[in-house]
Amino acid sequence: MKNNVQVNFFTKPVNLYYMLLGSTLALSILGVIMVFSASSIHSLETKGSTYAIVLRQLIFLIISIPMAWVLSRFTIERWKVIARSAVIVSLTLLILVQVLGKSVKGNHNWISLGFVDVQPSEIVKFLLILWAGYMLAKRERAGMVKANVIALIAPAFAVCILLVLRGNDLGTASVIAFILAGLLWVSGVGLGVFAGLIGIGFAGIAALIVTAPYRLLRLSVFLNPFAADQYKNAGWQPAHSLLGFASGGLFGVGLGASRQKWGNLAEAHTDFIFSVIGEELGLFGTLSTLAILSILLFSIFRIALRAKDPMVRYVSSGVGCWIAIQIILNIGSALSVLPVVGVTLPLVSYGGSSLLATYMGIGFVIGAARRDPEIFSELKKSEFSWLR
Repeated sequence: MKNNVQVNFFTKPVNLYYMLLGSTLALSILGVIMVFSASSIHSLETKGSTYAIVLRQLIFLIISIPMAWVLSRFTIERWKVIARSAVIVSLTLLILVQVLGKSVKGNHNWISLGFVDVQPSEIVKFLLILWAGYMLAKRERAGMVKANVIALIAPAFAVCILLVLRGNDLGTASVIAFILAGLLWVSGVGLGVFAGLIGIGFAGIAALIVTAPYRLLRLSVFLNPFAADQYKNAGWQPAHSLLGFASGGLFGVGLGASRQKWGNLAEAHTDFIFSVIGEELGLFGTLSTLAILSILLFSIFRIALRAKDPMVRYVSSGVGCWIAIQIILNIGSALSVLPVVGVTLPLVSYGGSSLLATYMGIGFVIGAARRDPEIFSELKKSEFSWLR
């Protein structure tokens, strides 16, 4: 009987909507709390206030939530209008980065607006998914199911990846490449062709690693960051990330009591925030975070599967692939099962551009859920009008 209740809960359409909203809100709140905890020392040293970094994150969150609400009310026709020019906007943004951008820690992928630096490549991730979803849906509606999907969307992705790589940002380029792979898989590319493309992609990543000494060093140490000859060099970040997990135990050392954030773990509030969660909240905290992330992904993909409109299905699936690969890369780096690639943990890590872009994607999926007749009919019965 209990199992039946659980199955009914997870399969009832309207619950997918509530799971999407609930997991997004929970991760956002967790993110603000953990960004404050992880960044307080660094913020005091670099900006003179323990609150400077978390206040920026909070401002971006305050902007992102109403923005997502507005986007969720867009009609599919309005999304199509935006999607038609999304790839042109993406290329323009990435070219502007090359012309007007600035370098931060070796990556030339930022544009300074004076009061804040923004990372256009984060927005480009969503715009490319939107454009690709539109193109794939157009192909499907025209009955061209056997058309060359790779030739249809891959060239635009390739140009964007090259522009990102020109800014020395392999992490973002890898995310965009995996988004492309996910969209090709969803579009029905044959298994043999897909495997060949994945092989070519990994070969390209390997070539980029081998030709850059610092990347090769990261690759060589991630499985054993405590090696005597590398611990104080390339192994420092992954080693202290693991030390954070190890000292956390089952329930952690306590919120705000991380030792690694005191100068030992660089980028504690961005790339390695999951390690701070492990240290301060323990195994319980990390498993809870993974559970909420799983609920988020489950609801996104289930909503995508229910979509009748092909563009909605492709874009929602692309958003799910995007969030999933960033979770894998971020947590894999923190656990030292993957080399450090420098991507954020969606909704949790510090990063205004990343937060805005992620909320754009989630806003689209919320809209997809609202357009589902079964879900919307249940939402109309809710006493909370803002949920409709």
